[in-house]
Amino acid sequence: MKKVIVIPDSFKGSLSSEEVTRIIAEEIDKAANGETEIIKLPIADGGEGSTNCIINSLGGRKINVLVKSPENKDIEAYYGIIEKDESKMAVIEIAESSGITKQTSYDAKAATTYGFGQLIKDALDKGCRDFLLCLGGSATTDCGLGMAAALSVNFFDENGKYFIPVGGSLSDVKSIDVSQIDDRICKSTFTVMCDVDNPLYGEKGAAYVYGPQKGASPDDVKLMDEGLRNISVIYENTKCKDANVAGDLSLRPGAGAAGGAGFACMAFLNATMKSGIEAMLEIVDFDRKVKEADLVVTGEGKIDEQSFMGKVLSGIISHSAGKKIVAFCGTSCIKGSNNGIDIVEIGRGVELEESIKNAEIYLQKSAKEYFKDIL
Repeated sequence: MKKVIVIPDSFKGSLSSEEVTRIIAEEIDKAANGETEIIKLPIADGGEGSTNCIINSLGGRKINVLVKSPENKDIEAYYGIIEKDESKMAVIEIAESSGITKQTSYDAKAATTYGFGQLIKDALDKGCRDFLLCLGGSATTDCGLGMAAALSVNFFDENGKYFIPVGGSLSDVKSIDVSQIDDRICKSTFTVMCDVDNPLYGEKGAAYVYGPQKGASPDDVKLMDEGLRNISVIYENTKCKDANVAGDLSLRPGAGAAGGAGFACMAFLNATMKSGIEAMLEIVDFDRKVKEADLVVTGEGKIDEQSFMGKVLSGIISHSAGKKIVAFCGTSCIKGSNNGIDIVEIGRGVELEESIKNAEIYLQKSAKEYFKDIL
């Protein structure tokens, strides 16, 4: 084989996409005696690691900022700035400031996205007017109102008292004032990378589908879902005149992403929602690069039926123009091949905890065994 593309996602909890790429590329190089060109494209779909992937692909720098965590504690977070010609694009992950790994305990009702808004504001201060927002891995179900509050959207209760809503107090919002929103927002363009299509509320909404993963009890889920419904109604009654949006945003695919932050991005930033993997493949120029490839190598922590429905693997399949694909994973609910793809489960026969702990060893061994037979 003359050319191989290595384009894996991270193995969550064990290896970053950059680490997976390095390990696989090294084994390909050994098996091919250095005679195969290897194109390394570590990738993400809008979740954790997306900023690194994008600034590594396009060239950029990290900006560190002191912001509020989901628990409203001061933490250091970063975002990326990519400069091209006279423009600056900011790449911001919600997981960096408001992620589930940025807290000491799970409290879905109290978690805030305020820090996410602080990162956006800092990027505005540094001259960015083009934004790529990555909504994955959040700890929050505050409908993105913390983010909006950081950008000077004001929320009031029935007594006209200002407060910053969280998941457990969304039903207390009785009015929204957008007159003080940062005026640089209307001069900026926001694109949201999102790999889910959940509406804001209901059985398939943010609270019911993702709330339990964030520590919400059944009663918490019900409370937060009612709150998300309330925000939808209040927003429709006080819709931002400059938002330039029509229709019920709460029903749009992705509104329920990151605990409703997708809704807030559309409502207050006039953001465009885009499939995370589609955006990433466009950024790394995959369609052009795959034309001359003989093999595409990808991977992710777990492969199941969802992997073929809007995730990294499904995007790579649809853009690979029939090229041979092999996917490495920690665990798989699908054995052997699927849709003509070779699936290599590196932790087969090993306890999950052991597979995660020593993922590098198992991935290296599996890659060595696989590539010695085909290269």
